[in-house]
Amino acid sequence: MGIQEMMREYANQRARCAGKSVDELLAITNGNEIEFIQSLEMAIQQKAERVGDDDMTEEEIIVLAIEALEREVNNGGYSQFFVNSSREYTPIIDHALLRIGCSKTAEITKSAIAAAGFQGLAPMALAEALNAYSGADNHELDECDQLYYRAGENIGGKLIDFVKDNKSAIKP
Repeated sequence: MGIQEMMREYANQRARCAGKSVDELLAITNGNEIEFIQSLEMAIQQKAERVGDDDMTEEEIIVLAIEALEREVNNGGYSQFFVNSSREYTPIIDHALLRIGCSKTAEITKSAIAAAGFQGLAPMALAEALNAYSGADNHELDECDQLYYRAGENIGGKLIDFVKDNKSAIKP
């Protein structure tokens, strides 16, 4: 598949997801959990583009935060989560994990935040920690990555349960 074909498929997927309810997204993804979560995330991101972050519900932000953590940590560890745009969710990520029932991963993530040197979660504190961190070799953060991979919490499944339980508050 060439890049132009991939871009067309992405545009088609965005169009299929736009403005769909949780139930509609469940139906069009035929029960495929990965496709459902990706579609839901895409639909919520489109809503954020339309209405702005201030008009997002807590539950919608939780979905975005959890998906950002999963994507980044599984692809490059906590350091990738902290240096990419996903870092915007650092102040709320442990709360988001607790809301979906992943207390073990929330504790690991708190340890990763501390290992990265965050002294606080205000924007300036995050920026200072990221500047100090800037990809330096961090053994503690590597250990957090390994704990995350071995934690055994079904984050995706718990996120889907959370979405189903809170679908009245999730209106992409």
